[in-house]
Amino acid sequence: LLAIPLALQFAEQRAPAADHLDPPARTSPAVDTTPDTAADIADIFAFQNGASTILVLTFAGPQVTSRPAVYDRDVLYTMNVSNATPRTSANFPITFQFGQDMGANGNQFGIRVRNLPGVNGDIIGPVETNLNKDGVKVRAGLFDDPFFFDLQGFRETVSSGTLSFDNTRDFFAGQNVSAVVIEIPTSRIANGTNPVDIWATTARFGGQL
Repeated sequence: LLAIPLALQFAEQRAPAADHLDPPARTSPAVDTTPDTAADIADIFAFQNGASTILVLTFAGPQVTSRPAVYDRDVLYTMNVSNATPRTSANFPITFQFGQDMGANGNQFGIRVRNLPGVNGDIIGPVETNLNKDGVKVRAGLFDDPFFFDLQGFRETVSSGTLSFDNTRDFFAGQNVSAVVIEIPTSRIANGTNPVDIWATTARFGGQL
């Protein structure tokens, strides 16, 4: 599963990209009675905060707030960062994977993040916790879905051919999403004035979907 790539110019503030329920044949409950929710990329967000860049990958959503976060040890998530040509080749393929602490009655999950530029080794620790190492912060867990979209307006627009969006309607309001958030010094991924391209993939062990 491949999320739409986005380019972050460091003169800009933020850039979002969405990929919900794509491809439908593997991720949409309307098409597949057993959708691969854990591998379904939702959105990518990238923005600057002072000297840091925040990278966010959301997945397995939207979902009602009564449901827990989704952690699947058999899915490999990759957030690709490119800061040079060719822009389709990742200079920093940041990967993360979830695991389960069987000594904690199977209720405690953890995350391992690899290939973070400037980090010696991996960042490993429990979910729903701020993990810090070598100037990089990682947090994985359940979040209020930050994406804003008028799904009703979109469907009406497609059906009628007339723009029917209403900026007071948010399909994602009051729903949650699983996510991994990475805060990293911008200097570690910047390369002069080159744009930084970011895209994400998921792969279930046994073959890419």
